[in-house]
Amino acid sequence: MNYSTLKKGVAASLVALVGVSTLANAQDAPASSSAKVFGGTAQYRTWSLGINAGVLSPVVVTGGTNDFTNWDVNLGYGISLRKQLSHAFGLEGNIMRGKLSGSNKDAAGGVLNGVKDFETKIQYAADLRGVINIGTVDFLKRENSVNFFVSAGYGLMAFNPTTTQANGTTVDNSGKYGENGDNDYIKQAYIPVGVGIKFKVSDRVAFNLAYTANFVDGDNVDRVYANGTSKDKFSYGSAGLEFSLGSKAKPNLDWVNPVALMYDELKDPTLRQEVEALKNRVSNVEKSVEDLKKDTDGDGVADQFDKCAGTPAGTKVDGSGCPLPVPAPVTSTPTETVSNVTGFETIQFEFNSSVLKTESYPTLDKLSSVLKENGGKVTTKGYASSEGTAAYNLKLSKDRANSVKTYLVNSGVNASQVTAKGLGEANPIASNDTEEGRIQNRRVETSRN
Repeated sequence: MNYSTLKKGVAASLVALVGVSTLANAQDAPASSSAKVFGGTAQYRTWSLGINAGVLSPVVVTGGTNDFTNWDVNLGYGISLRKQLSHAFGLEGNIMRGKLSGSNKDAAGGVLNGVKDFETKIQYAADLRGVINIGTVDFLKRENSVNFFVSAGYGLMAFNPTTTQANGTTVDNSGKYGENGDNDYIKQAYIPVGVGIKFKVSDRVAFNLAYTANFVDGDNVDRVYANGTSKDKFSYGSAGLEFSLGSKAKPNLDWVNPVALMYDELKDPTLRQEVEALKNRVSNVEKSVEDLKKDTDGDGVADQFDKCAGTPAGTKVDGSGCPLPVPAPVTSTPTETVSNVTGFETIQFEFNSSVLKTESYPTLDKLSSVLKENGGKVTTKGYASSEGTAAYNLKLSKDRANSVKTYLVNSGVNASQVTAKGLGEANPIASNDTEEGRIQNRRVETSRN
């Protein structure tokens, strides 16, 4: 194939690229996912299956020496399976088949090194690659419709080269390869290095254009050893479709842009409300600390614990701030129960999370006040919705119950007053068949003993 033909092929590919890009942008829709930047990969679809076909040639765009003056393009085809490990990186397994061929028709007499032409059948070329998403076109969207990627890896190929000699005879050593001389194919390692562009056709389907240069660890792909220590190489230009696997309710991690996600979250008014609530809580905590340290009468007992305020200077007092040796009578004040604490409170949690919501702080603060003023004990019972395994949900429910206990203990409640239990998926208060029901089941119930 000459460079004029190659240029025509590249031009045709660019036309196809523009057409598919238009289709991808026309079908792209805003994502309705509730995925969070730091929510983990479990909230996405991460597996994809691909099919591809294209042209194989015994040269690469980086150049180098070749054993034949002319090269051909032939059909190649393959499949791939990829696991996306993060927004930018995934592992992909590939298997490809096809053939390579070339000739010496431009050499003197059509023969070079005693050979007219060659044809190599690739039984398989299997490799594992790392794939990196290096940029997006519409990078401000929550989900993109165009991705660029690079890849590199390591593989093993099995092939059988045949040549036509100057006298017209065909040399085919099929069945003579291997240690025992009874294999049909030579097996050799190779390194694939590729680039490509991907277009989002729908939520499930992507269209890929890719070019891969394959560097073989040997000089026998074309069965000619004409250049000493040089090694053979071949390229694969392909187009294909990629199908995202997994739950329809989850977005495809390959398309989600974490920068745009973070931008959306920062614009979310609920996040600002949570930040303001945290600021107010910090201010309250700081004020409480100052109140705890305050000692108006200077007797060494903080006002918070001083039952005999206004003790004259120099008076010896006990741990309650009352004079010694005869303690001043302490008038008991009837305990007032906080009326809006029922003794059976419910704390809600986000999906797959044991982190307390800020909206639950007021309820827990009131419960803490009752326990500190009136004594008594409380049990925190953690529950989970039905997603995931029973064992995982049991652990998650325990973590949720312990989060409530930790909050109460940090607020001044004695640890012996709080018992935490995890009950997993047991005792649902709503149906796990709907998201609304599952939200209600992600909870901790606090009940006074």
